[in-house]
Amino acid sequence: MQTLRDSLPSDHDRAVFDDLTAGRPTVWAPNRTTATDPVPGSDPHNTHSTHSTLDALVDAADARFRWFAPLVEELFPDTRDLGGIIESPLTKVGALGDALSREFNRPLPRNLWVKRDDALAVSGSVKSRGGIHEVFETALTVTAELGIDLSAGPTVFLEESVRERMATRRIVVGSTGNLGMSIGLMGAVLGFSVVVHMSHDAKQWKKDRLRASGVEVVEHDTDFTAAVHAGRLAAGQDPHAHFIDDENSRSLFAGYAVAGRRLAGQLAAASVRVDAGHPLTVYLPCGIGGAPGGITYGLSRIFGDDVRCVFVEPVAMPAFLLGRLTGLDDEVGVADIGRGEPTVADGLAVGRPSGFVGRTVGELVASYATVTDDDLLRALAVAHDTGGLALEPSACAGLVATGRLGDADAPGTHVAWLTGGSLMPDKEFADLLDAGRRLLRQPGRPGQPVQAGG
Repeated sequence: MQTLRDSLPSDHDRAVFDDLTAGRPTVWAPNRTTATDPVPGSDPHNTHSTHSTLDALVDAADARFRWFAPLVEELFPDTRDLGGIIESPLTKVGALGDALSREFNRPLPRNLWVKRDDALAVSGSVKSRGGIHEVFETALTVTAELGIDLSAGPTVFLEESVRERMATRRIVVGSTGNLGMSIGLMGAVLGFSVVVHMSHDAKQWKKDRLRASGVEVVEHDTDFTAAVHAGRLAAGQDPHAHFIDDENSRSLFAGYAVAGRRLAGQLAAASVRVDAGHPLTVYLPCGIGGAPGGITYGLSRIFGDDVRCVFVEPVAMPAFLLGRLTGLDDEVGVADIGRGEPTVADGLAVGRPSGFVGRTVGELVASYATVTDDDLLRALAVAHDTGGLALEPSACAGLVATGRLGDADAPGTHVAWLTGGSLMPDKEFADLLDAGRRLLRQPGRPGQPVQAGG
């Protein structure tokens, strides 16, 4: 640990490292000077080639979502208003922003919006688009291998004969919960046999929901990384299995990047200006890094330096920040600095980041922040009591981070990206809400520090 700390180039970086090891909330704005590593298969000396490779993947993902839209509309009636496109609303924050400002005793950006992935169709989380996209891509590959005729369109997946043939193929994934939910729920309705390997952090209600949908859940008394590796090993022993690799999947990344494109469209539809004088700041909950990384890439390809993405992690699991701070990416984990304790932010409970995402978009991330469980629960209670939102703790990460980077007076538009909540059982949410309200009633609650080492 001391060697890691001593290798850091500045006093500020070492102060951030000390905050991470001590479990204190902190912020870090890197010097964005390290060149992003190229995507494998592209020309390492040609940035245009790298971008073209990724852009083609995102274009293909966008097209797959549109091709499958008639089937999604049929299977999930709450997508009918959007013609089967799985997308969440963008909402301007009013009273909620004022209430959060009072609770955390700091000014929040005035032009604050929330991206409501907590209410996203199918599985209600930021992980939905990536997971669902890879299921779609896998389904097209499998139908080609099995000789299934798709000329009539995606609704052929509703035919019993097609489903019987699809059931001979298996999708396997490791998850703390939300990625497994998206892959399990969509994979099952397309007829796949789906196996989700879930870490000890995964909530019981998510396991129950998957099993009720016909998904096999394998429970592990280990962390996320070990669950992923167990799933990879099991899939490798089955010639008819496809493993969805949360650590390295380009397909997941491309599905997430579509969300960045769509946010740009929503901002334009709301007449929100984004340029050098009106920058866009987006606060993204971060676990392994895939979803925020893909969104960051999608937004950066549209807005360039006019967008500033902030990755937010729990103090117990600051894996992505640690990987970027040390430059080691997936070669370092939170256990190496004595962290990794349980957290209420189960969707973000990842001890080792995606090296692929770190190397691909790490240079594009403007800032990082870590937040405490108590602050997540406080924000959850405020969001419900003021804004009527029923959120998972992970969904509150972006809300807690707003104003933490000295950005309250920054010009432009600020978006806190929410995730998780709509599928949560009432009793589960009631317990979280009660815990948050108890924290709100505690006297002398100071706002969190905005400087590393504070």
